[in-house]
Amino acid sequence: MHRVRQVFPAVVECDVETRIAQLYSGSQLAAAGERVAIGVGSRGISNYSRIVKGAIAQFRKLGAEPFLVPAMGSHGGATPEGQLKVLAGHGITEESHGVPIHAEMDAENVGQTKSGMDVWFSKAALSADRIFVINRIKPHTDFSGDIGSGCLKMLTVGMGKHVGAANYHQNAVRIGYAEALKGLGDAILSNLPIAGGLGIIEGQRHETVSLELLEPEDWITREEELVLKVKSGLPKIPLEDIDLLVVDQIGKNFSGTGMDSNVIGRGVHSYSTLTGREHTNPPHIRRIYVRDLAPETNGNAIGLGLADFVHQRVVDQMDVNVTYTNALTALSLNACKVPITMSDERQVVELALRSVGALSDPSARILRIANTLDLEFFDVSDGLLSDVGDNSKCERLPVSYPIEDWRSLTD
Repeated sequence: MHRVRQVFPAVVECDVETRIAQLYSGSQLAAAGERVAIGVGSRGISNYSRIVKGAIAQFRKLGAEPFLVPAMGSHGGATPEGQLKVLAGHGITEESHGVPIHAEMDAENVGQTKSGMDVWFSKAALSADRIFVINRIKPHTDFSGDIGSGCLKMLTVGMGKHVGAANYHQNAVRIGYAEALKGLGDAILSNLPIAGGLGIIEGQRHETVSLELLEPEDWITREEELVLKVKSGLPKIPLEDIDLLVVDQIGKNFSGTGMDSNVIGRGVHSYSTLTGREHTNPPHIRRIYVRDLAPETNGNAIGLGLADFVHQRVVDQMDVNVTYTNALTALSLNACKVPITMSDERQVVELALRSVGALSDPSARILRIANTLDLEFFDVSDGLLSDVGDNSKCERLPVSYPIEDWRSLTD
């Protein structure tokens, strides 16, 4: 195996604290004495703890009294303890941020959308004078469209708690994911005391590129613009024809589906395992092997069903209750099915290649990534070296090792 670096365009990282201060300057986000509920989520977002701290500090400068609310639907096993553990894994606790965290799962029905959907919202957040959310903006893994996974989804699905998330997904299969999201968004933005949202834009290296303030008056339109902007700069696997993709870790901290379906080309509701290039858009990935769960996912193994093979340690670490709760809420049952499970990694590679007719031939095309979020560095087998050499986006590095020596991608 040989180490490769994907060459990304140089970008200037955002000065988080300075940018937040600029956005709050002269704003009417909250008045002195008002209690502000800040919704925070479960994703592994660069600088997330700092960004949340910065928002808290600015609300306090306005004289407001902020507190945090986990806005993550059914994640963390849909329990207060589980969701607090998820936040702690991202460095967000009452002690570290100096504010209360109201993790109660109670939600209240606050009305209906124009299409007749019930609108559920966190009771803890409803107790505040103003409501605010902070999330990364990027295309969704379950559906395509002009709205994605970002502040609007956190406001409508995350803040709906378990019952609201289930309600959203059940209606989404009937009227469409984007349509359901916008319908809930319209109802919430029109009827609840929403102060705004802080949208986080990340670059291809997972760095914070910009922070954008979303306001109720044009929230949906503005977020659609940001999703479109983000789409053009998403990190991708730069090689097209792959016999076996080896993924070191999956987890909710990387993607809502454990592995980002936009990266691997496999949808959570259905995908083809046919080996011909004509059956998929690039990259053409014939087999996927998952080696481990990220500690930050706290046993949520959703996404393992998108693989063809997993290591035994993935199954051993899987929290069935947490995983099934998430999959059933999101109606993503395929994403939690357990694939062929083995403990011998050499045997996994041999069987995976044999299943696509590649055997252990030196021409076998194997690609190894750390996860689907960090794609700057990856490893390739001999069979992909010519593709790397022909690709201006790839730079071969002076690191090589036998395939059975699964060294860290950062070594």
